[in-house]
Amino acid sequence: MKVAAIQMVSGISLDANLSEALRLLRQAAQCGAELAVLPEYFCFMGHQDTDKLLLAEQPGLGTVQDFLSDAARDLKLWVVGGTLPMATEDPQHAANASLSYDPKGKKVSRYDKIHLFRYDNGREAYDEAAVLKAGDTPTTFDMQDRSGQLWRVGQSVCYDLRFAELYRVLAADVLLVPAAFTYTTGQAHWEVLLRARAIENQAFVIASAQGGTHENGRRTWGHSMVIDPWGEVLALQSTGPGVVLADIDIERLHQVRQQLPALQHRQL
Repeated sequence: MKVAAIQMVSGISLDANLSEALRLLRQAAQCGAELAVLPEYFCFMGHQDTDKLLLAEQPGLGTVQDFLSDAARDLKLWVVGGTLPMATEDPQHAANASLSYDPKGKKVSRYDKIHLFRYDNGREAYDEAAVLKAGDTPTTFDMQDRSGQLWRVGQSVCYDLRFAELYRVLAADVLLVPAAFTYTTGQAHWEVLLRARAIENQAFVIASAQGGTHENGRRTWGHSMVIDPWGEVLALQSTGPGVVLADIDIERLHQVRQQLPALQHRQL
């Protein structure tokens, strides 16, 4: 199955971001991708964290959800909508939700980011919990590719990457990591953590990132990539918008798990 990790440099205009996302999804579809994963905050990166609250959508109702459903149906793609803000019972906090749609445009899963990022090195500071409500439910969905092969797909978002126990619970064939890693933390840890998650779970990893300098002044690390169960990087793009394409093979996954049955050797 051909998959696509889509990299963006999202700005402050919802319409412009959706237009760019559609351009990249079309490119992925034209190249034969069956599954395309957009990055975290693909639809909006505002001047302030609170700006996203203005765009928070109700389940099944909203511009971004309609966009994802229409794109999946029109392009006949499995589309994972990075993340978008979803309304909660508290108007001061939104969920950072990753929604998945099948090629008929039907929503098949919703994952709310469980781990909320906080970082302060004295020069740059982030605290997602100020405007986001954490999720509490590990989420997977099953997809069938065009050959009829079934894949178990596990969802995560950005900062989740640092919590290995989440991926053990997911127990998936393909792990998704839409992200907006900061340049500082990404340069230090992004690739090594992604490859570790692939190796220890003997799974493919599709990591779709924000990658560049944004209108709001934030700089993200990028380096979207697809990794195989042995930890080999199959495809990568460092910066700027683009489509990272790779073929993933269920037989390769079975081969790795058979030759080195680490998942069967777990004791704890």
